Amino acid sequence: MIFHVHGGSQVPCFFIFGDSLADNGNNNGVQTMAKANYEPYGIDFPGGPTGRFTNGRTTVDIIAELLGFETYIPPFATATGLEILKGVNYASGSAGIRNETGIHLGIRFSLDRQLHHHRVTVSRIAKILEFNHGATEHLSKCIYSVGMGSNDYINNYFMPNFYPTSRIYTQEEYATVLIQQYSAQIKEDCVVWTGTDRLYAACNSVRGTNGSACVDEMNNAVALFNGELKSLVDKLNADLPDANLIYVNTFGMGMPLESIPPPFTVLNVGCCKLREDGQCMISQPPCRNRFTYAFYDSFHPTEAANKITAHRSYSAFLPSDTYPIDISHLAQR
Repeated sequence: MIFHVHGGSQVPCFFIFGDSLADNGNNNGVQTMAKANYEPYGIDFPGGPTGRFTNGRTTVDIIAELLGFETYIPPFATATGLEILKGVNYASGSAGIRNETGIHLGIRFSLDRQLHHHRVTVSRIAKILEFNHGATEHLSKCIYSVGMGSNDYINNYFMPNFYPTSRIYTQEEYATVLIQQYSAQIKEDCVVWTGTDRLYAACNSVRGTNGSACVDEMNNAVALFNGELKSLVDKLNADLPDANLIYVNTFGMGMPLESIPPPFTVLNVGCCKLREDGQCMISQPPCRNRFTYAFYDSFHPTEAANKITAHRSYSAFLPSDTYPIDISHLAQR
């Protein structure tokens, strides 16, 4: 778990809020179907399965490396002592912006709950640094990554048998409702807001179809959310003079580029053998050429895909990758 990076990190701490795309063990000890602390998850990660929903590192793991951290950011479930000074990962599989999202899978830590966990961490940091001014100064220099929204569609809006949201709201209305709640929840300095990832691989398991209709429906719904999120970043940067917020277009990063050959040859199926809910079967061997697959299971990218997303988030490859700046420039502010 050591990156062998020489020198200090570019920022003193990195706090992570999110769902299964960033979860690194917070769901391991709770009653839920949304956990990944078994093989073949973690097959390429040092030490094996940790609760990460991929074969190796997550996107935020790799971003932490790029920021110069010598070890991975620990999950809130196990973070102790002085290690919390470098940041904490609060992400939880199946969690969403809305508190009810993912409840059919079991216990999960919604964004509201993750923010509560962060307040607990802040109180611990204040005790370590002995006075609140020291904690405030330390935390003001951190980067906060918030990647939420996918489950509010996959495990809420597009599951009408479990949730009423699609009967209450049109897709446009739902995007607005999510953005309003998101903006009320997150108003911290130096926040990285990541858009929801593309959902085409998840669709087969969630909706039970191999056609493109539900793929287009989900992606169109997510595009509405991401469009409003980018506008919100503009508004908050104007309204909050001390804030530095950026938008990371992970959705757009999944779109093929006509001028560049696609990095993956397998886009429509996951690398591992699947359970009915789209996660990997326990102890079943995955595909051998994992670097050729975009997805590890029906929902979560492979480490190879996470590496591309992380590098384009840290240092934008296209102008559309991040807005208004990328993470490397955010770290310099």
